[in-house]
Amino acid sequence: MICVADMHCDTISAIYERQKQGKHTELFKNDLQLDLQKMQKSHYLVQNFAIFVDLSNRENPYECYKNQLKVFRKEMQKNEKMIRPVKTYQDIMDNQKANRMSALLTVEEGEICQGQVERLEEIYADGVRMMTFTWNYNNSLGTAAVEGQGLYGLTETGIAFLEKMESLGIIPDVSHLSPEGFYDVYTYSKKPFVASHSDAFALCGHKRNLSDDMVRKIAEKGGVIGINYYGPFLENESENGIFFSRVSRIAEHILHYIQVGGIACVGLGSDFDGMDDNLELKDCSRMEILYEELKKQGLTEKDIEAVFYQNVCNLYKELL
Repeated sequence: MICVADMHCDTISAIYERQKQGKHTELFKNDLQLDLQKMQKSHYLVQNFAIFVDLSNRENPYECYKNQLKVFRKEMQKNEKMIRPVKTYQDIMDNQKANRMSALLTVEEGEICQGQVERLEEIYADGVRMMTFTWNYNNSLGTAAVEGQGLYGLTETGIAFLEKMESLGIIPDVSHLSPEGFYDVYTYSKKPFVASHSDAFALCGHKRNLSDDMVRKIAEKGGVIGINYYGPFLENESENGIFFSRVSRIAEHILHYIQVGGIACVGLGSDFDGMDDNLELKDCSRMEILYEELKKQGLTEKDIEAVFYQNVCNLYKELL
């Protein structure tokens, strides 16, 4: 089995929410979709752990970020023999040599900075190396794909954030951003950017998905798109109200991206612990099912390696 590099999961946020409710939940072993034991079974090389903030919650976005950061750090300390946080590509390689997995810290909701560009320096010092501009709500940086198309893309503040993120080394993430926002990132960015967990609009017409032109634009910039395993982003039609996530359908989205943007622009962005359990790929321990499906669909071992980890690692080698 080959390595796995996954650009997005919400496991830290899920642990945080459970702990707030008084439920004992840890990263080492849990009943969530991702834990360290399950990751080891699938030979994970690096997992991006998102700090996700829902602006509809009462918590201050910045404080919510800080509280989840504490959870992340505590879990990393407890499990340092198995996994360690990384800030550079070399850190990932060093961990691999020491037979450890790597954890890359990311943010899902740029409003944690509350429009203050200088906060980017603080979160960079915290170890954050990737950030979305929005989640499902418009904010001071721009419009969200789900809430506000057609109004504007990135605000002036959002453009300033993009420039600062690139200068620091925080990879811009266009997942959840409106089409107008996407094209602003494409226009103003000087380096590759990612869509950490987004699927193909040509196969499923959800607002969160990427058009073929967007796929080509990301590929042209040298960026990578992480395939999302969530049923409503994979399928147009539900079955008795359930959008079931099939591995064959995940493979179809991967093959479509390869056809449109080339093999180098495709990666994995599971969205584990940020979605329901209507999954054939029940958790991260079962990645061999996707591996076998891609082989069945005609991808070579080298192609599957590219999708599973190499493309993401090449991006990190360039940007981190």
